[in-house]
Amino acid sequence: MGQDKAALVLNGQSLLERSVQLLRPLTISVHVATQEEQAGDDVRRHFSLLLDPAPDLGPAGGLLAAFLHDPAAAWLVLACDMPGVDAQLLRELVANRNPSRGATAWRGSVDGLPEPLCAIWEPATLAGLAAEARAPGKIPVSPRAILAAADPLLLNSVRPAALVSVNTPADLHPYREHDDGYKP
Repeated sequence: MGQDKAALVLNGQSLLERSVQLLRPLTISVHVATQEEQAGDDVRRHFSLLLDPAPDLGPAGGLLAAFLHDPAAAWLVLACDMPGVDAQLLRELVANRNPSRGATAWRGSVDGLPEPLCAIWEPATLAGLAAEARAPGKIPVSPRAILAAADPLLLNSVRPAALVSVNTPADLHPYREHDDGYKP
């Protein structure tokens, strides 16, 4: 993207603010996983932050931060760079949660694998991720592979494109063109 995705503005709101707003009605509290050098910036400092203990792990570091904060909790995870995700999609995910499975996640439309960054991670699965992250020579840690091996409940989205991350300015452009909440 060439810039901080969390700070990108869509309809007058940063992508991070948008994600937090979507999660608030569904959880007891919302935390933002971030790297230490970003903790004091204008985008993040207003939120409850979890410092990424392993920035070299990418998204797995954020999941590890959540696990270390509360290892007994299931975590509803949402990457801020998925502007197609809306409240209905998250409500459906929460309503279908099965705590006896390793996670509840959306099935990827292309590969059939779980989408790890819009999912509910159960404590045992996060413990497995933490163990893999601590193992010597295990970088990179793949959240998708860990989730796929954890017997997740996979849901089929009626809007699979909603789960796509924006990685270029062109990816974000369709969302900016429509104030009505465009969903590709």
